[in-house]
Amino acid sequence: MTPRVKKLTPARLRPRIDARMPETAMVLTAGFGTRMRPITDSRPKPLVEVLGRPMIDHTLGKLARAGIRRVVLNLHYKGAMLHRHLEQSPPEGMEVLFSQEDEILDTGGGVVKALPLLGAAPFFVLNGDMLWHDGTMNVFSMLADRWDDGRMDALLLMVPTVSAIGYYGMGDFTMLPDGRLQRRRQAHVAPFLYGGIQLVHPRFFRDPPAARFSTNLLWDRAGEEGRLYGIRHESDWMQIDTPDAIPLANEIFGQ
Repeated sequence: MTPRVKKLTPARLRPRIDARMPETAMVLTAGFGTRMRPITDSRPKPLVEVLGRPMIDHTLGKLARAGIRRVVLNLHYKGAMLHRHLEQSPPEGMEVLFSQEDEILDTGGGVVKALPLLGAAPFFVLNGDMLWHDGTMNVFSMLADRWDDGRMDALLLMVPTVSAIGYYGMGDFTMLPDGRLQRRRQAHVAPFLYGGIQLVHPRFFRDPPAARFSTNLLWDRAGEEGRLYGIRHESDWMQIDTPDAIPLANEIFGQ
């Protein structure tokens, strides 16, 4: 299905920084933000403010500074508010495209619907509710530098559970010495959680199981094929998914 497209185009695009860096990213912004209620009763989650700015501004700023020239956002819950915000405050040097979802399609279905906008080359997919500090290299350069098109269909940012701020879960994956990922076994604890940023090839989304589905299904398939890899994040990382997370994020990332 061809996505319904709205487009914001800057007067000039930011020069390329690194020829290895993918030019395109998709930020997942269609969700209802249920855990962030009551704040999200009146706005979409990407417009929730942290450090005095909407979260989407932090995310797009990171992408722009890394040299990403095109970003796709999927819209559903209060999507007109997000579109209007970016019309009024467009990110400098970046083309912004929107894929409207009449029915919410989950993390996998949303990307599949937007594939015609994302091109034939590898691209980043991001959740829109994290803050992080980069290490010696920004996370996008780190993922691009590690990417191996012959071996990988998806390369995920892995955050150690012991250092993820405000995280108290059991983890998502274990990681082999060569970077291949394996799912946490039931009733076991895993040392890494998914950090909400991945670099993927369009073939990763081949043969989608339904119009609406979770990317977890494709991670499982890629893992079985030995084409799911991870890379360790070495600095601060935090998911902003509840109102209680906002003051903690302001304290830690405002320093």
